[in-house]
Amino acid sequence: MKKILLPLFLFYLAGCATHPARHPVTRPSALVGGGGITHMLVKGETVWRLSETYGVSARAILAANRIKDPTDLKVGTPIWIPGVPHELKTLPFLPDAQRWKYIIVHHSATEVGNAESFDKGHRKRGFWNGLGYHFVVDNGTGGTRDGQIETGHRWNHQMDGAHCNASDMNQKGIGICLVGNFDNEEVSLNQLNSLIWLVRQLQMKYKIPASHVLRHNEVPGKRGKTDCPGRRFPTAVFKKQIIS
Repeated sequence: MKKILLPLFLFYLAGCATHPARHPVTRPSALVGGGGITHMLVKGETVWRLSETYGVSARAILAANRIKDPTDLKVGTPIWIPGVPHELKTLPFLPDAQRWKYIIVHHSATEVGNAESFDKGHRKRGFWNGLGYHFVVDNGTGGTRDGQIETGHRWNHQMDGAHCNASDMNQKGIGICLVGNFDNEEVSLNQLNSLIWLVRQLQMKYKIPASHVLRHNEVPGKRGKTDCPGRRFPTAVFKKQIIS
């Protein structure tokens, strides 16, 4: 694996998600990014489990959230995990590594948004399971930070995506959506750094080669033409930074 140095530069209806999936589940359950992680508790999670998942001491988590009784936490409670920047060693809820073979990069084709707004939009479009992507990389317009990585419920529950029908990518491809319309604007520097970090983490965990990290418009068998993730997406820079 070659060593790299990440550069320091480095809709409400998401435009290219497709294919409503089955079995309704809860809303996106973890938000990752910046100098820490705001994790929304799901059923069965404990402070100890969060500590093991993120490599942060249970005492630090309790102190950061002023939790007096860790046995009295309710589902949906936001828990701040301190001191976890992009150097996070693993991603939450990583299951068996045999399923995922590809990573597909999209843009939302909107100037604003976040995982929650896309989730609502996808549900209105008939996506019973809501947000069609596994991850969303924010641009700071939806009450989230520029470069914040939001982990959707499809990832946490290891569900099919609803982002790319072609070549069965919903079943074997991890869908990542960057908020923005990159036909008209540049990818933010924080977004690019976060995308590269996330893709590299997934590549290492699932042994996904660079040849299987595709822009949406590179997926074989698409119906109709798409420029997703946008004509101004920095393909050359992105390709140089992922694991070859």
